[in-house]
Amino acid sequence: MAGMREKVNLLGMTRQKLEEFFLSMGEKPFRASQVVKWIHQFGVSDFDSMTNISMALRARLRELAVIEAPTIVRQQRSADGTRKWLLELAGGGRVEMVLIPEKGRATLCVSSQVGCALDCSFCSTARQGFNRNLDGAEIIGQLWLANQALGRDPRGDRIISNVVLMGMGEPLLNFDPVVDAMELMMDDLAYGLSKRRVTISTAGVVPALKRLRGRSEASLAVSLHAPDDALRNRLIPLNRKYPLAMLLDACREYVAGDGKRVVTFEYVMLKGVNDSEEQAEALARLLRGVPSKVNLIPFNPFPGSRYRSSSPETIGRFSEILQERGIVTIVRRTRGGDIDAACGQLVGRVQDRTRRTSAQIREAC
Repeated sequence: MAGMREKVNLLGMTRQKLEEFFLSMGEKPFRASQVVKWIHQFGVSDFDSMTNISMALRARLRELAVIEAPTIVRQQRSADGTRKWLLELAGGGRVEMVLIPEKGRATLCVSSQVGCALDCSFCSTARQGFNRNLDGAEIIGQLWLANQALGRDPRGDRIISNVVLMGMGEPLLNFDPVVDAMELMMDDLAYGLSKRRVTISTAGVVPALKRLRGRSEASLAVSLHAPDDALRNRLIPLNRKYPLAMLLDACREYVAGDGKRVVTFEYVMLKGVNDSEEQAEALARLLRGVPSKVNLIPFNPFPGSRYRSSSPETIGRFSEILQERGIVTIVRRTRGGDIDAACGQLVGRVQDRTRRTSAQIREAC
């Protein structure tokens, strides 16, 4: 109907944006704190359940706003306990999120885009192209949904202890919604996760990484995967625009001033491609002077991939060399491979495949 105002989705609003929303209604800004707690701590999506808010204000909120998350289409459980959910987005498209349970912790891996524009050669998600960015509600909505799906008691202990933005998409190419979602993850009135328990992963969008330093204190992971520009250009085309020297300078800058912070470098182990002892030595030299740790990830195969995983013996020797050079190194255990939930396997189903263009990279820079 003409003149009808579209309702605002409050799910993705930070506390500051909610304060602005309430001020625009002529309400006191403290209402934002109340609503943040109802939405994110108690998982409430019905304004009538917000019992410390007046009935008149609840009626106005029903008129002007909604609290809407993506819809769970399918969920799968791996033999190792990993869980994967396929989500339908109201704005079109589908994404996946993954829960990785471990002793004493549970990590949720969330998506930030439908598809991905970066075309990394070893990643299944890259095969589907780029469709669109997720909005803030669709990003934080994954954590909101996961808590509900796990039957979280809002008054009890937190089930999800860590969140990593390592799902579908390049988070730094969707800058503002991702930063807002991370702010909610770390807000004491929402999810209360510490900055060391929220990690943003990037393939190296350097200008956006420099902006991030002034906007967030989240932990940083970088998809490295090669010790030199020649190889990284082949594996990660973005490297041609932002080569290793530029990327590592931005990484040093991101953790500067805090002696406890390190950058986690992700390194997928590809047989005969990036796994030689000489390449391990080169990687150690490359990371000299960067506060860092390295995660070595056995390659997770997917249909049509031309790569194979390095052998356990090769990965073990690669790890030894890095550790002998003083670099903390962890060999990542593959989880959820039987449901295509392992690193690099998320693909979902996207109807509208779009061509990758350099404009998609420039947009966030």
